[in-house]
Amino acid sequence: MSTLVVVGSQWGDEGKGKITDLLSEEVDIVVRYQGGCNAGHTVVKGDQQFIFHLIPSGILHPGKKCLIGNGVVIDPESLLREIEDLRKKGIEIDGNLFIDSKAHVVLPYHKTLDEIKEEKRGKNKLGTTKRGIGPAYIDKIARTGIRIADLIDKKTLSEKLKINLEEKNEIFEKLYSIKTSKQEQKDLIKRYQEYGQLLKKYVIDVSLLVNQAIEEDKKILFEGAQGTLLDIDHGTFPYVTSSNPVAGGACIGAGVGPTKIDKVLGITKAYTTRVGSGPFPTEIEGKLGKYLRQKGGEFGATTGRPRRCGWFDAVVASYAVRINGMDSMVLTKIDVLSDLDKIKICTSYQCNGKLIKEFPVNLKTFKNCNPVYEEVEGWKSDISQITRYEDLPPKLKAYISRIEELVRTKVVIVSVGPKRSQTIIREKIFK
Repeated sequence: MSTLVVVGSQWGDEGKGKITDLLSEEVDIVVRYQGGCNAGHTVVKGDQQFIFHLIPSGILHPGKKCLIGNGVVIDPESLLREIEDLRKKGIEIDGNLFIDSKAHVVLPYHKTLDEIKEEKRGKNKLGTTKRGIGPAYIDKIARTGIRIADLIDKKTLSEKLKINLEEKNEIFEKLYSIKTSKQEQKDLIKRYQEYGQLLKKYVIDVSLLVNQAIEEDKKILFEGAQGTLLDIDHGTFPYVTSSNPVAGGACIGAGVGPTKIDKVLGITKAYTTRVGSGPFPTEIEGKLGKYLRQKGGEFGATTGRPRRCGWFDAVVASYAVRINGMDSMVLTKIDVLSDLDKIKICTSYQCNGKLIKEFPVNLKTFKNCNPVYEEVEGWKSDISQITRYEDLPPKLKAYISRIEELVRTKVVIVSVGPKRSQTIIREKIFK
């Protein structure tokens, strides 16, 4: 096996950053295939914490090629800031980071539109990070977007931005009474021309490099952002992101055929969290919900927003297994549950007097679902230093076994803490 897609099994924040960093030791190339700087992947290396928004987590490993695919929308300001921050921490960027020329660019007017529209939704807010990701994808689909290839060509960028700015400024002025001066427009064009020249040395054809690497039997890891339930097509629409985090998105977002993917690994939290609005059947209110948030450090890596916390939802996880074609799973943050006397697992839903075992794609139905729980005994012990699966408490192993049974997928890695060393490997991913 040489190609692996790492995907989130829930609403994001499952710990993909740590697992991607861990698996990067064994691969030659790491490819980020969708999303933008609305993502936040946290990795702990030694006594340092790194938060990645656009750059693949594998950059912490010297000599690994880290690629940003065509499916990503790139905020040049955010990317350059991330590059500089990593350099200050001694991470080698040049020769290791590459950007696809077909990736689209997030511009200031995207961020402004994102913020205005979210605020105007009032109580019906979607929970967007206001980073301009959705509007950038809108322009991509409308075929008016600026691509990295345009960004690094000063003349083309100037021509296309003038057209876009004229259109966007008309929207801002007529709909929102926001005026932009000619000087501000000139300054924006000049600034982004400078960004293009700074990023030019990283620009390549990612699809070509990846496919050549596959032919050479190199090991490649495709890294998704967000999670399955935030997928624009298969998630809890409209409370979703604007791209396809599911495994199939790796093919489009990196330019590889589906027959080139060997395996899909689902990253799954031992409980469930969600940021922003939208239905959440297993959400825990009150003191216990706050406890999980504090114990698990459940605050957004990008926005700092507190995450909503709930019990493990096997209906959601089973749906993710099906949609992604998952071969195996990683169970993360299981140490957060170590002090609880009782732990619940949602096995199905009750809705309008009916028992539902499959995830309901209709949002109205999903809003009316009540979880049906099984309750198991907690293991009540510190597991953070355990390195062998056999040494885990029997009650914890029983919890894992029940999850495997419900989602019909084997848990091959168990994370018992944020550090690389706090990881139990039951079965090697790359053989």
